[in-house]
Amino acid sequence: MLSKNEIKYIQSLSHKKTRDTEGMFIAEGPKQVNDFLNSGIVVKKIYAVADWITTHDHLKNAITVQEAELKRISTQSTPNQVLAIVEKKKLSTEPSLKNKITLVLDGIQDPGNLGTVIRIADWFGIDQIVASTDTADLYNSKVVQSTMGSIIRVNVWYKDLEIWLSKANVPVYGALLNGTSIYNLKRIEEGLLVIGNEAKGIRENILPFIQHAVTIPKKGAAESLNAAVATGIILSHLVK
Repeated sequence: MLSKNEIKYIQSLSHKKTRDTEGMFIAEGPKQVNDFLNSGIVVKKIYAVADWITTHDHLKNAITVQEAELKRISTQSTPNQVLAIVEKKKLSTEPSLKNKITLVLDGIQDPGNLGTVIRIADWFGIDQIVASTDTADLYNSKVVQSTMGSIIRVNVWYKDLEIWLSKANVPVYGALLNGTSIYNLKRIEEGLLVIGNEAKGIRENILPFIQHAVTIPKKGAAESLNAAVATGIILSHLVK
């Protein structure tokens, strides 16, 4: 049986302040936990129902819990067998921009969108993202869940974009309503692709850094595209 203090600690990891202080976050579900176990990232502790424990009896840091206990500590409405406390990745270096494409996110607020963007980046072989400081937290449980394991392979840095972009020495592309059609884009091997906020797009103070405005031509009546969907469409025409 879990102690009250242990339950309280696990629940506190649903808050960014605690995650930042502790350097830990929560991962849930058999696939996700197995991905972390096989990744080299430190998995501190595991809480799982008996059936899951039976197939992972070699793990010394796994604790058996009842379904009711798992529900108390889970961030999901329907917990799935196992929850793990995982150590945040330590990024010791700055992103290197040469000979690769880097995504730049300006104020992506929705955790599900951020997680999906990370997953899309992984699909196209992009292993680094630079995000504005007000972008959703990488280790929010909804972000972690929606990356479907891609969080392991894609590194994310949070920066003051205005300062950071002023020092960038590679071509900068930006998703804007008025720009070159993606169907006329030349494929690239190096550069930044800036994706703006879901509702407001790229902010005014970031626009001066955009050297190549790109757009997805519109045929229907929809007002806008989901940020993650737009990212996937643009990358499909930009990545060499």
